[in-house]
Amino acid sequence: MSYVDIGKAVGLSEGAVRNRVQALVDSDVIRRFTIDIAPSVNIRALISISVNPSTPTSNISKAVKGLSEIERIYEVTGDYDILVVVSSSNIEGVNHCIENIREIDGVIKTNTMIVLRTF
Repeated sequence: MSYVDIGKAVGLSEGAVRNRVQALVDSDVIRRFTIDIAPSVNIRALISISVNPSTPTSNISKAVKGLSEIERIYEVTGDYDILVVVSSSNIEGVNHCIENIREIDGVIKTNTMIVLRTF
């Protein structure tokens, strides 16, 4: 929604809404703005990535971040080091992303799960 539309909905001016949103951003209450794509139009997958112990995990996360299909990146504990959420319009796009991840120096293996349903 635009600031004008929000202002109309809550009874404030556009400037007041803009100032309040900026205050929330400045105080770290709002950390980012994003678009949540409807799951019915896309294929989503979760890709677990195992990183070579001699490679900093953050280096792999930064490399993965540059791929266009990436929605989110989590550095996690457990059998894998990174969990990536991928969104593509087709299975070929997901497969292409997996191949690109596997080509990154320091990636040992991946495990992919296709999302069947989102609630």
